Amino acid sequence: MSGEEAPTQQQQPEQEKTDTADESTPAAAGAPQESGSSPSTEEKPISWRSVVLMGYGGYDKVKLQVKTQNKPQLKAGEVLVRIKACGLNFAELLARQGLYDLLPAPPVVMGMEGSGVIEAVGESVEDRKVGDRVIVFSRSGIWQELVVASANSTFPMPEQMSFEEGAALPVNYLTAYMILFDVANLRPGKSVLIHMAGGGVGIAATQLCHTVEEVIIFGTASASKHETIAQGGVTHPIDYRTKDYVEEIHKISPKGVDIVLDPLGGSDTQKGFGLLKPLGTLIVFGAANCVTGQRKNLLAMAKTWYNQLSLNTLKLMQANKAIAGFHLGHVSEELISNTMHKLLELYVQGKIKPHIDSCYHFEEVGDAMRRMHERQNIGKIILLPEPKKKDEEPKSNAEPAEEVEKNESAATEKKEDASEEVKEEKD
Repeated sequence: MSGEEAPTQQQQPEQEKTDTADESTPAAAGAPQESGSSPSTEEKPISWRSVVLMGYGGYDKVKLQVKTQNKPQLKAGEVLVRIKACGLNFAELLARQGLYDLLPAPPVVMGMEGSGVIEAVGESVEDRKVGDRVIVFSRSGIWQELVVASANSTFPMPEQMSFEEGAALPVNYLTAYMILFDVANLRPGKSVLIHMAGGGVGIAATQLCHTVEEVIIFGTASASKHETIAQGGVTHPIDYRTKDYVEEIHKISPKGVDIVLDPLGGSDTQKGFGLLKPLGTLIVFGAANCVTGQRKNLLAMAKTWYNQLSLNTLKLMQANKAIAGFHLGHVSEELISNTMHKLLELYVQGKIKPHIDSCYHFEEVGDAMRRMHERQNIGKIILLPEPKKKDEEPKSNAEPAEEVEKNESAATEKKEDASEEVKEEKD
């Protein structure tokens, strides 16, 4: 893994008040729309908080806004959800840099997953009612207090599930489940390499591997996370910062592994293919190596692209190996719904449980993004719509990353920013 420099100091997100006449209000998917009531109908406007991506770049492009509009009129099949918790994903880091093509152009409310309570239901909605606790999944538009969503994109939460766990489940566990079982066909006795094993998808994949007998798990993560991921079920934690993970795996398993989960791209994809046993499968589902600073890094993108694995079908046939790609944003709603029901059943059975790293309020979204960017999180980072109380500290269930790593990362980022400024002056 490469390119884990720390971002520069965040600017505090601005809080802006908008109303229905404000043309800058984002028309994001899932955003409550203005009521269609006639002018003679008196209706008290309501206000809600949202996190809006105003443009591409650093943390200062992510703003906290307070919108004031009439209560939305629901269409048939829709529900209005009061969001209690939202999930932060690597896709949002990419989106802020303009590298996530499924997100509408700014200004737009980001966020793919959340949990909350239904406040109203539209016509023809029969299996949801006011007061139901639900998980909401969408392509975007969830990072706000009120969300209008299709009832089919909501999922009832088990009684024992917290709102934070509900918000942590969809993206990470859907990704891990489909990769392991729908794509890689994980079976007893297989071996799996999980990169970024301390992240949300990494922990989800580890837990899901343990629903199958005798699966051996190799997990790459910084040394500060090894104790946690080992307790969570990683058989062989590997510090990618100080050791060559390819060499370390070959010491333990000379023939390699059966399955490689690759969220990195670039040269790591080539290494992953080389690690596969005959009849093994490599699944590429990300390009984290492209993200090396809080702004888009064209050099890192070019390097990742240049080092990308290139093969022909004859080479695959001769190697007896398989390569697959996975992108949750292009999966059908039907498959997502079916898989969510399987995941919720696994949760009820106690076989999976989201690990919450930390919780940040909407006004702290830049700090939350920084924590993920610096690879400090172990598990899921959650955003809370409710206003932050005075002197309240972020809630964290994980030890912070080693200070040495953080300081080195910050120094590298500082140099990167200085280089960018020099380049801009020359341009």
